[in-house]
Formats: sequence, C-alpha cells, structure tokens
Amino acid sequence: DVQLQASGGGLVTVGGSLRLSCAASGFSFDDYAIGWFRQAPGKEREGVSYINNDGRIYYAHSVKGRFTISSDNAKNTLYLQMNSLKSEDTAVYYCAADRSGSSWANANWIAHWGQGTLVTVSS
Repeated sequence: DVQLQASGGGLVTVGGSLRLSCAASGFSFDDYAIGWFRQAPGKEREGVSYINNDGRIYYAHSVKGRFTISSDNAKNTLYLQMNSLKSEDTAVYYCAADRSGSSWANANWIAHWGQGTLVTVSS
C-alpha cells in the first residue's frame, strides 16, 4: 500500500525557514509524481509543488523562488525547503502522490495523501 508520512511543520516568524519531510513507502518515485499541497483556513486545498516521474519539477507561482522541492530516492523521502516564509504560507501542508503530475491541478484527482503537518507563520 502507498503510505505517506509528513513531518516538519511548526511555528516560525515571517522571513523564517522550515523544512518539511515526507517519508514514503509502497511505491517507486520513478512511477509516481510526488509533492505537496496546502490548505489554509477557509480555503481550498492547492498544489504547491511536485516532482513528476520524469524528474521535472513544478512550483505554484506563489512559492516559486522561495520553496525548493527535492527527493532522496534511496531513502524514499521527499522534502520541501521553505524560505522567506510569509504569513500567507500558513496552512496545513499535505504530502501527496499520484501516477500523473496533471493531478496537481485539482486535489480531487490525487490518489494518495499523507496526513497534514501544520505550518504557522507569525508576524
């Protein structure tokens, strides 16, 4: 079974940094797109970034230049380095996996989810 376990959330001040991790099991990163969504209070879940199964990387416009996604395939672990955090980055962040990177356009299309990890950016 595909399993995803996210960690690394916490409280940080504006301008600070956090690194999220997602431990994955039950599938190969070569066969899936894997990445992150987030959901802020009262808002829909939105795609943040993902690594496609061909290695291409995508970022939402709102995080481009500040967030960096990476993976350690030997450890089956995904990371999201978040720098220059803003208050609007406050959200629950979810690790996700799907056979198609196109699914990042709509959270309803994602096949596999990890539990969320809360990121709070205070001013």
